[in-house]
Amino acid sequence: MQTARTTQSDPIAAAEDLVKQLEGTYPRLVTLFASRDRDQVALNRAVRERLPAGTRLVGATTAGELDNHGIHSGSVVLGALSGDFEIGLGLGTGLSVDAVGAGAAAIKRASQELGVRQQDIDARQYVGLVIDDGFRYKKEELLLGILEKNQTLVLVGGGAADHEQDPTKQSALIHVDGEVVTDAVVVALFKTSAPWAALRSHWYLPTGERLTITRVDESATRALEIDGKPAAQRYADMLGVTVDDLEFGKPRGFAVHPTALKVGREYFIRAPWKPLPDGSILFANLLEEGTELELMKMGDMAGMTRSFFKEELPRRVQNPQATLLFHCSGRMWYAGSTGTIPQLAETLRHAPSAAGMNVHFEIYSGFHINTTLTVLAFGGN
Repeated sequence: MQTARTTQSDPIAAAEDLVKQLEGTYPRLVTLFASRDRDQVALNRAVRERLPAGTRLVGATTAGELDNHGIHSGSVVLGALSGDFEIGLGLGTGLSVDAVGAGAAAIKRASQELGVRQQDIDARQYVGLVIDDGFRYKKEELLLGILEKNQTLVLVGGGAADHEQDPTKQSALIHVDGEVVTDAVVVALFKTSAPWAALRSHWYLPTGERLTITRVDESATRALEIDGKPAAQRYADMLGVTVDDLEFGKPRGFAVHPTALKVGREYFIRAPWKPLPDGSILFANLLEEGTELELMKMGDMAGMTRSFFKEELPRRVQNPQATLLFHCSGRMWYAGSTGTIPQLAETLRHAPSAAGMNVHFEIYSGFHINTTLTVLAFGGN
């Protein structure tokens, strides 16, 4: 993978700058991660016109752009992938109306482009990259649609995002070849015999202390009771803080001590978001009564991320060549509040050739998770 980045604001100038940096390669797939403040339609058109006709294009608006030089704001990062792989792209629209149907439509189209039935997809040779409109909060439903006919398919990705902090003004757009759409999900289905892995990195350690979600509201996003007690007060008591200390981003609350779902040896972070005035806790993901979660504690942010790139990734992927990165905006928010963004950004120089974005929640192995860096890595053999 070759990468390029530009801060040019004019769409044509930006496209010229990006494509010029690719050194005359003929990529099979280009990823385009662009700051939300850009004219996405004009940028898409300008980049598309300058790429070879056979090159596929997929991308999204971001809350920050990533490459090996760091974490950026107000730029456009392009990743150009070439090599021994085939790619099929599928777009599902109407996410807010029928998320299951949108996910099913996206994987169906991507599979058709590769000439394979969904139920015949071999999880050893295929992997799915998923980018959704993160502000629709439909990840779990769309994943049901994608995996309906084949639960073995590995998926990784995250939500298209926006720098805007006001929820009433946030919006996200997705690029699929020459289309730029909202309220949608795209699946990029890779077929390859080269080494690859879907990976995740977070900066938390298990405490051994568990809690049980004992009562949820009808939306399945609010925990009303934990361990049979009012949710927010019970969580605050476990941490030895007040309810006012809990909200994500505060120095003694959810960001420092989130919850995780343990699956095998993996801990999937599913952090609470904010305590509500009625004493409940709003989660970003769907909740089920009776679910047991483990309380986690914060480790060394930059150190654990650096070790992931220097040790775990090379151990999992032979001769790593390329990484697509989906970095949680919540991690970025907390790093900003603690003054550790420079240390976190420095870790990216240890990654194989990298392009990515700050996302609005992450997808990993069929789960909606948060406070995590999810990665699709390719190697060579």
